[in-house]
Amino acid sequence: MERQKNRFLEELAKGLGNHQDKEDILLEYESHIDEILIESFDCSTEDEMMKRIVSRLGSPKEIAELWKEELSVTPSNMKWLFILLNILFFGGGSLLTLAHNLFQWEWLAAIWGYLTAIPTLIAFLYMFFWALLGYEIGKGFGHKGRTLLKNTFLLSLIPNLILMFLTVFHIIPHSWFAPLLTKTFIIACIIFTIFLYPVSWIGYRWGRKGSI
Repeated sequence: MERQKNRFLEELAKGLGNHQDKEDILLEYESHIDEILIESFDCSTEDEMMKRIVSRLGSPKEIAELWKEELSVTPSNMKWLFILLNILFFGGGSLLTLAHNLFQWEWLAAIWGYLTAIPTLIAFLYMFFWALLGYEIGKGFGHKGRTLLKNTFLLSLIPNLILMFLTVFHIIPHSWFAPLLTKTFIIACIIFTIFLYPVSWIGYRWGRKGSI
C-alpha cells in the first residue's frame, strides 16, 4: 500500500511544479494519506486503496490545480477585509454610544435599551465573527495561513485595546456605558478577549481541515 501513497505523492509533486509551499503541501497530504491507510483495512488491493485515497482527497491533478488557484488570492486583502469589518463594528458601536448620550431620541433609546439587555448574546456573536475569521483564513490559505491569522488578529485587536484604554483612564465617561459597565461585565470582557485567539485558532484548524 505504501507504493500507492508514493505514487500519489509523486504525481502531486509533479503537478505542483515550482509552487513556493510545495514541500509543506506534500507533508500535509502525506499525513492525511497515512490516516486513510490506517482506516482502510478493508481494501484488499492496491487499486482499491488508490481509489479510496482519490475519493477522499481528490486526484493529484485536482489538488495541484486548487493550490495553484490559491496563489491568486491575496493574503493582504483578506487581512485588511477582516480588520475593516472589526473597525466597522467598533465604529458603529461608538457612534451609537455617542448619539445615545448626546441626543434624546426615543427610537435610539429603545435600541440602546435592547442592546444593553443582551450583552452576552452580543459577546457570543462577536466570538463567532472571530471563529469565522479563522475558518476563512484556514480554508483559503491552508497551512500558510497561520502567520496571516496571527497578524490579522493582532491588528484587529487594536480597536479593542484602544477602547479599554479610553474607558479605564476615564477618557470616555463611564456613565456613557451605563448600565453595562459593572465589575462583572468588565471581568467578562477580559475573559472573552483572552478567548478570542483560541476561538479564531479553532476556526482556522476547522477551515484548514475543510480545505483538504
